[in-house]
Amino acid sequence: MIAITGGGTGGHLSVAKAIAKEYNKIGIKPLYIGSTNGQDKSWFENSPLFYKTIFLPSYGVVNQGFLGKIKSLANIIKLSFRTKKILKDEGIKKVFSVGGYSSAAASFAAILSSIPIFIHEQNACMGRLNKIISFFAKEIFSSYDNNSKVKDYPVSDEWFKLQKKRDKLKTVAFLGGSQGAKFINNLALDAASWLNENGIKIIHQTGKSEYKKIKEYYKKSGIDADVFDFYSPLCDKLENVDFALSRSGAGSMWELAAAKIPTLFIPYPHAAKNHQYFNAKVLESKNAAILIKQNDMSAKVLISILCDADIAALNGALDGMIEPNGAKKIVEIIESYDRS
Repeated sequence: MIAITGGGTGGHLSVAKAIAKEYNKIGIKPLYIGSTNGQDKSWFENSPLFYKTIFLPSYGVVNQGFLGKIKSLANIIKLSFRTKKILKDEGIKKVFSVGGYSSAAASFAAILSSIPIFIHEQNACMGRLNKIISFFAKEIFSSYDNNSKVKDYPVSDEWFKLQKKRDKLKTVAFLGGSQGAKFINNLALDAASWLNENGIKIIHQTGKSEYKKIKEYYKKSGIDADVFDFYSPLCDKLENVDFALSRSGAGSMWELAAAKIPTLFIPYPHAAKNHQYFNAKVLESKNAAILIKQNDMSAKVLISILCDADIAALNGALDGMIEPNGAKKIVEIIESYDRS
């Protein structure tokens, strides 16, 4: 029996979901251990992918003051011993961690219990918790580490089905993620008139907080844009997209790469260790994406990029950048430890 732990954000949780789906395919329903904070409960509380879900009152250590850090660490230690008993009672033989503060208790509990632990690191810059856990891990899976046995990010098969030849700019997608991105929203509105005048269709994921305002702007401007706050699965909206603008969280970045959609990445400048910049740098260094820092970005810059972008070349450079079945390969390696 295996436990999957970690979460907090969609990037972590999408990997947890992909691995859980693969385990379901081989007739195994994992245990999920997450947090009462973050997005964990909204993703998995009633999910049929797991035989049981447990949410602990954990919270992060980063971005807290000295006393806050001490309090959080004390909470993690207390929850780790509580989780140690859970792992024993549930007969857990392996733990798979996707990182984030949600994973701390179960990860340390696995180490205390001498239970094999496996890590998936989503970003080019390894998180602080994963760095600690990595000393005890049987395997560390990463799309950025040449030593990783599986470099293919666990992306849903649906994204690979979007692959096609893209060589003309007819539709642009602005993607701010499920929570939206105010900067990308404003950038889209600033460029909307030019896009509309040049016959370029707009698809715009706004996030919930600005949806009504942005929807009304397009309506008043007479621009027929496909506007939505959040849509799952997002890939259903992007079949005919020729070019995208997006933050470069790992999940979003590798999904767009799997679909071979040429993308301009604008990393979230306040991400821990500036990891979104370093994520996108991996694709940009292979001429498979365009990378611009937020401070250097404007509607004028965007229009210039769209006028000059070689859509066909970007599309072609993404060929083979990520292969399908990343989750399946990871599960096969984890399960091989039963026979080693």
